[in-house]
Amino acid sequence: MRLLVLGGTGFVGGATVTEAVRRGWSVTVFNRGLHGTVPSGVHRLRGDRTAPDGLAALTSGEWDVAVDTWDGAPRAAGDAARALVDTVGHYVYVSSGSVYADHAAAGLQEDSPVVDADPGSVDGDYPQLKAGAERAVREVFGQRTLVARAGLILGPGEDIGRLPWWLRRVERGGDVLAPAPADLPVQYVDVRDLAGWMLDAGARRVGGTFNAVGPPAQTTMGELLDACVAATGADARLRWTDPASILAAGVQPWSDLPIWLPRGHPYRGLLEQDVTRAQAAGLTCRPVAETVGDTWRWLREVGAVPPRAGRPRRSSIGLDPTVEAAVLAA
Repeated sequence: MRLLVLGGTGFVGGATVTEAVRRGWSVTVFNRGLHGTVPSGVHRLRGDRTAPDGLAALTSGEWDVAVDTWDGAPRAAGDAARALVDTVGHYVYVSSGSVYADHAAAGLQEDSPVVDADPGSVDGDYPQLKAGAERAVREVFGQRTLVARAGLILGPGEDIGRLPWWLRRVERGGDVLAPAPADLPVQYVDVRDLAGWMLDAGARRVGGTFNAVGPPAQTTMGELLDACVAATGADARLRWTDPASILAAGVQPWSDLPIWLPRGHPYRGLLEQDVTRAQAAGLTCRPVAETVGDTWRWLREVGAVPPRAGRPRRSSIGLDPTVEAAVLAA
């Protein structure tokens, strides 16, 4: 198979390239050439889809599958699709569950309402950018489009730092603020499972839109944090604390305590999406202990969370130790 990845050096794009190389596919990446590296044997085309004639490098070549991780202007997503419509067999666009209009609703399905978005827009917030890009790509490739609405993505190579923060915090040991209840479900997808599924589905020319994430009860906060303790071997004690006390102290879910979205949170629905369609299309997920253990081994090798490919560094992730100590003391 001949694969083109638009991007290819970030978290999802990098995992997709690595998996395709492992399979023996012929792999080409298209990006500005300013960030990251690619495995040996991968052909690298340079260009900037936002610049005049920035897609010129794509005029020579044919590919069976293209995977696009773009999260910028929808108009640029459409420009890339139009440049490839005659030379790519099937187009996979990596979108996000953030496109749904009601982030609090449980059981979001692929036909649930999404935010208003213009496929020709050059700006917008993240949900609008992703929803607009979905429309832009579909307008060009039609039934030859696979839209993968990814949820929370974890695994080796994570450039946001959510799971790496928990691993480093547990590594420090001592009493660790853990948001109760321990059996609160966590829905996520390992980046390697996402990449493998997109390649499988793209090769089979599966079209349509899918919530590309694991089952809602795939794991729990307790299982995830227990796996962190086991992977690091640290002398850490998980102090399960009532969420009301945590919130009253001004601690922010998702950013101060990564991955955690308590029941009743306005974004809780993003960890409770319906995945019936993706499972029927072959998406399977490895155990949480494997994701956590492999992420810990990778983190120890690289030392720190890498910068996001081609994007500004996000605001800090994780709880200030003094705030954590104050909540625990209370």
